[in-house]
Amino acid sequence: MSPTWHGDRPPAAPEKLTVFGWARVLLRGLPLAILVFGGLALTLLLRLIERPLFGQRRPWTPFITCFVCRGAFFLLGMGFHSQGTPMRGAGAVVANHSSWLDIFALNARKRIYFVSKEDVAAWPGIGWLARATGTVFISRQARAAGDQARLFETRLRAGHRLLFFPEGTSSDSRRVLPFKSSLFAAFFTQDLRQNLSVQPVSVVYIAPKGEDPRYYGWWGDMEFGPHLLMVLGAKRQGAVRLIYHPPFKVAEFIDRKALARACEALVRAGLDQGLGLAQQG
Repeated sequence: MSPTWHGDRPPAAPEKLTVFGWARVLLRGLPLAILVFGGLALTLLLRLIERPLFGQRRPWTPFITCFVCRGAFFLLGMGFHSQGTPMRGAGAVVANHSSWLDIFALNARKRIYFVSKEDVAAWPGIGWLARATGTVFISRQARAAGDQARLFETRLRAGHRLLFFPEGTSSDSRRVLPFKSSLFAAFFTQDLRQNLSVQPVSVVYIAPKGEDPRYYGWWGDMEFGPHLLMVLGAKRQGAVRLIYHPPFKVAEFIDRKALARACEALVRAGLDQGLGLAQQG
């Protein structure tokens, strides 16, 4: 399991919810739960038909995931914006990691499949959703590297776009941590290297007016429940912006470390740009 990032300044303790705050939690949370778990039920039912016909390929169910994730931001009252063009075809997407909201944001625009550490599969609620939507679960242990490379290759050959967070943990949404290059190694196999591309994406969160700029960040020892309640009960909401950068062709890089550095530089530049524009606005 990756170490948790704590940063130089601990997060502020969430304020206690008022009566109106709890009312907002119910008004947002109940429809959101119906949307998410209703989408999960529909996905599981449709997979009963989709799996025998298409195997690893999922031509139908990812559209349910996109609809649910876009709807989640509508119900939360959060702005959702994107710029740039998502890549086409098989390959990988890499992004900075700030919050549990990243899952909704990155699924809302394009069909992707997350790569996540294996212990997430056992998390109540989140684990069920992750498995149903085709998440690839991996071990961080070195001895599993060969099996993981073969798993990645199988999924990529099925036309899946895999998304992973090379930082290995989440930050406070105001910075990009150094990218770990280990997962990039799977793209340098002899059969895949010539045909695959990797697209960097910057995920930029804009806090509600008057709140801590790190409002949507979920890191360190923060618990999921209180953070979820804080977002659901917010008097006003901010926004999230996705910046899709031009994809890199794997064949143009000498090794995984060079590719990781190039992706990190673009993601960091996009985050800085997005935060700068928000301050100007």
